[in-house]
Amino acid sequence: MATYAIGDLQGCYAEFEALLARLDFSPSRDRLWLAGDLVNRGPRSLACLRKSIELDGAVSVVLGNHDLHLLAVARGHGKLKRADTLEAILAAPDCEAMMEWLRRQPLLIADRQRNCVMTHAGILPQWSLDQAAALAGEAEAVLRGDGVDDFLAVMYGNRPARWEPALTGEERIRAIVNVFTRMRFIAADGTLDFAAKEGLDSAPDGFAPWFTWPRDDDATLLFGHWAALEGRTPGARVRAEALDTGCVWGGSLTALNLDSGERIVEPSRQPRR
Repeated sequence: MATYAIGDLQGCYAEFEALLARLDFSPSRDRLWLAGDLVNRGPRSLACLRKSIELDGAVSVVLGNHDLHLLAVARGHGKLKRADTLEAILAAPDCEAMMEWLRRQPLLIADRQRNCVMTHAGILPQWSLDQAAALAGEAEAVLRGDGVDDFLAVMYGNRPARWEPALTGEERIRAIVNVFTRMRFIAADGTLDFAAKEGLDSAPDGFAPWFTWPRDDDATLLFGHWAALEGRTPGARVRAEALDTGCVWGGSLTALNLDSGERIVEPSRQPRR
């Protein structure tokens, strides 16, 4: 039995299937952790989502920002963007059932035996692992509950940019979701920058990648979201594994064996962008 953590699929179904074949993956024997952003920008978002649901018993998924965008649009709380490739999902006869599955996926998964945690974008250095898990649970309860539409209607936004324990209501849940699904550069006090999305040299003054700030634990933090890193975490002061190697941009799809540390890479079939 092996457990593999795989970076952002983003609709790259052919590469996903090829990577599973390369791993000799068997759902009766092995397990997958998917780093979120199952859908969008790539050519076969519907196939990626359906495959993830099909493998549900063998797959653990964390929600990414593109997954939440799909959920919001499907429930009437957002609009498609020019580069989105979500139309086939929205037109599918089982769209509602897929959205029910999607909104019940977590924002954080952990394996305490391996001492590793996965989120889509990362974990604030100011949060302990127990605190991060509790805050993820707060947001998950909203997404799974009867108030999901109330939150999705106000989910988009960059405020508050800094976590405060005293936050309440929609601002509290939005801040939690933004950390887990959108974070890249942060300031020393945990303030998030939402503008810079490229490599490390795009950091605004006073900001640095979240993984370059120290933590009080030695857990391995697995994340996707940041394709420009190309799987690297230079300057990291925590144990961090970047899994998004930009398959949808013409890079590759990467799987990390959580036991051996080996990385298995499937080249992208998408044009280089």
